[in-house]
Amino acid sequence: MKTNQLTDWLPTTNKEVKLRGWDELDVILFSGDAYVDHPSFGPAVIGRILESYGLKVAIVPQPSVHDNLQDFTKLGTPRLFFGVTGGCMDPMVSNYTATKKRRDKDAYTPNGDKGFRPDYATSVYSKILKEKFPDVPVLIGGIEASLRRVTHYDYWSDKLLPTILETSKADMLVYGMGEQPLREVVELLQKGVPFSSLKTIKQTAILLDKDEAIPKNKNWEDVEIHSHTVCLNDKKKFASNFKVIEQESNKLKANRIFQQVNDKMLVINPPFPTMLEEEIDASFDLPYTRLPHPKYNKRGPIPAFEMIKFSINIHRGCFGGCSFCTISAHQGKFIASRSQESVLKEVDKVANMPDFKGYLSDIGGPSANMYKMKGKVQSICDKCVAPSCISPVICSNLDTSHKPLTELYQAVDKHPKVKKSFIGSGIRHDMLVPEFNKNADAKELDDYTEEVMTKHISGRLKVAPEHTSDPVLKLMRKPSFTYFHKFKERFDKINIKKGLKLQLIPYFISNHPACEVEDMANLAAETKDMGFQLEQVQGFTPTPMTVATVIYYSGYHPYTLKPTKTPKTKKEKDDQHRFFFWYKKENRDWIKKTLNKVGRKDLVEALVPEQESKGWKSVNLKAVKNTFDDAVPTTKSNSSSGSRRKRKHKSRKKRR
Repeated sequence: MKTNQLTDWLPTTNKEVKLRGWDELDVILFSGDAYVDHPSFGPAVIGRILESYGLKVAIVPQPSVHDNLQDFTKLGTPRLFFGVTGGCMDPMVSNYTATKKRRDKDAYTPNGDKGFRPDYATSVYSKILKEKFPDVPVLIGGIEASLRRVTHYDYWSDKLLPTILETSKADMLVYGMGEQPLREVVELLQKGVPFSSLKTIKQTAILLDKDEAIPKNKNWEDVEIHSHTVCLNDKKKFASNFKVIEQESNKLKANRIFQQVNDKMLVINPPFPTMLEEEIDASFDLPYTRLPHPKYNKRGPIPAFEMIKFSINIHRGCFGGCSFCTISAHQGKFIASRSQESVLKEVDKVANMPDFKGYLSDIGGPSANMYKMKGKVQSICDKCVAPSCISPVICSNLDTSHKPLTELYQAVDKHPKVKKSFIGSGIRHDMLVPEFNKNADAKELDDYTEEVMTKHISGRLKVAPEHTSDPVLKLMRKPSFTYFHKFKERFDKINIKKGLKLQLIPYFISNHPACEVEDMANLAAETKDMGFQLEQVQGFTPTPMTVATVIYYSGYHPYTLKPTKTPKTKKEKDDQHRFFFWYKKENRDWIKKTLNKVGRKDLVEALVPEQESKGWKSVNLKAVKNTFDDAVPTTKSNSSSGSRRKRKHKSRKKRR
């Protein structure tokens, strides 16, 4: 493998610009993350994309906002525009836990050091640039901008905020994956079209002044949602906006969205079609060094990079549409898959890295097992407005064949330097259950499950049933917990058949909209009956652009506009979370008192029976960092629960 030179990275200083022999820059990018030149890091992807169009691009990672702001002026004025992103995560999720406590570490900073990324980073950076360079266009993108493109609830300030275009003073917002809109922006700018005239580019949003004419496009139909002012005064109307926003975000032929924001008009243009295989391949095939910039060599490792250093991303998008998840709002519900050839080319690059020991940490994506999946009849997908392809049932038009994925795993494992490839991304276990995935080939599903269990995990398989209550699961757009039971039966069967000793690790969420204390007690009792002892688990975090967050703030479901309860006080949240830890001695009296108060002596008997011993000892499994909170469930078998399992599961199911 060739030795990298400093000029192999995008320049970050004037010295590095001069090493390239450049006198001026076309685009300067600002990012809330440290600069890692890797296809899993959005700022690097955008930089390499722009570079591939022949532009001179530099990046200023984590500029200081606590001094004379020289980081914002040191590289001068770009010829075309500034690009700004808060980073790979929403900065507020990066900076705070679900309980709004400031995190001790920032995974996207060397040594995990905190304090290098301001709150609301995109707005902070953009406003500084507009003050310093009022005549230079600022284009914002990334997950923070994407999820805050309309009036949205901000959990951390506990109020509604307008589109981030208003708070950041930026000139344009690119939402979702940026390759396609950026290509069109650059092509038009290179032809001499002024930035101020770029008003009808797909997958972008702009704010028009009150005296500006609405740009015409005969190919689009328009829809107007309730204004920002109306949303501030009427929570129900705010909720009703989200149905339009979500449906238009996921349609292949979407409408243009308008929203009045004070005396301006927000215009959100329809998204581009899903990237073709050759387009996504081209993005991953760019000349990344796959390494952090050398400037960080003495500052310590970057945790997020260490986690994905030897991993391969095989697709984008997720058709799950979970109510609490932001993936489909940013990447879309339609799957853009790389070719096997492109994936294997990247595997070869990784395998030839000097410190590669033969183990790939992940062959995955937003959901591990959606590779190459799409509609069987495209014309049906063209008309679809459903936010999920697998809830409440799997769409009969969805091809859920796992064969291409199984073949890809096998092809990866044939590489002479690969000893083992792991699946670290979450697997949709429901799609592997024939009773739920009725149109799939049952043998094919078992073949995939067996392939994963025997060759691609190390001791534990992580899946996310999220809850046991059917009403809560329905709102989450997740299937009945019955299908987790079905999956566990298949998992146990393969475990026995192959003589394995693998553990199944289920993830659960507390205090989600529609979840009551009794639902959490049922969850605790049912998982106890199954032999699970949950240790570290996740509390619901309201993030912009999700159904669950809209319900959390407004109290209404955006699709039905029916009132929906949500735990909001600290006591309500703590009480729900406490049921995960029914086995702790200090919780026994509290559980008895709480459940007796609501007349559920049956659950008292299930969770803390008088004759039961003082409880299990806790299993200490290594924690895995979760995107929205530090949350890892662990399991331990309880032989005494086996005899009660079927009887109690049936009785609680009737009561639900």
